[in-house]
Amino acid sequence: MANKIEFLGTGTSQGVPMIGCNCEICRSDDFRDKRLRTSAYIEYEGLRLVIDAGPDFRQQMLRSGIKELDAVLLTHMHKDHTGGLDDIRAYNYFMHKGFPIYAEASVQESLKREYAYAFGDHRYPGVPDFILHTIDEHPFNINGVEIIPVRAIHYRLPVLGFRFGRLGYLTDANSISEESIEKFKGVDVFVISCIRREKHISHFCLDEALEVCRKVGAAHSFLTHISHQLERYEDLCKVLPEGVEPAYDGLSIAF
Repeated sequence: MANKIEFLGTGTSQGVPMIGCNCEICRSDDFRDKRLRTSAYIEYEGLRLVIDAGPDFRQQMLRSGIKELDAVLLTHMHKDHTGGLDDIRAYNYFMHKGFPIYAEASVQESLKREYAYAFGDHRYPGVPDFILHTIDEHPFNINGVEIIPVRAIHYRLPVLGFRFGRLGYLTDANSISEESIEKFKGVDVFVISCIRREKHISHFCLDEALEVCRKVGAAHSFLTHISHQLERYEDLCKVLPEGVEPAYDGLSIAF
């Protein structure tokens, strides 16, 4: 199995188009401007992983035909990254086992509140069966394959990016230390969130994202978590520096 990333969703917490909006981006006919909530499917050293399972998780799995998964990795606790986990039930049913979720302890506590019905002593038949694995800033293994978490900050909330060999992935952040950037150096493909051109309280703006890309130094960088406040896909491609592209839903890249 070759290593690859498939972008399942590349939009912000409200997706693109945004409900009720009539802007040029939301009215675009280009399929690359239609963005579900941010998520990615990774095939790495034989593992099949999804990073984040937001409200569009079911639609994303069906659209991409992903019938088997080894785990879901969660970057943080926000609803647009965890709101689809109830649909893990399908994998419980067809794989005949509990489903592994890798997340920090604080994220797990949020899940226990959000999905209290899945963690009670007397669970209703058919509720999702989560197997929680606690991760932090130290490398961890899934089936013998090492994954490196990378710390960043999303306003005041600590979040995790991940490195999978030659791939680095970081979403929902507006600050990252030089020490964390060092953990991404040497990747061939780097993914980073970029919400708009103007500075934002909790997300990288375009200039900030491009500066992180420059420091990481990957040959190919892709922007994700894009809002309707950035240009249309085809226009954004024209202004980005060499080696940087906007990702879009369904894009698949080998690494």
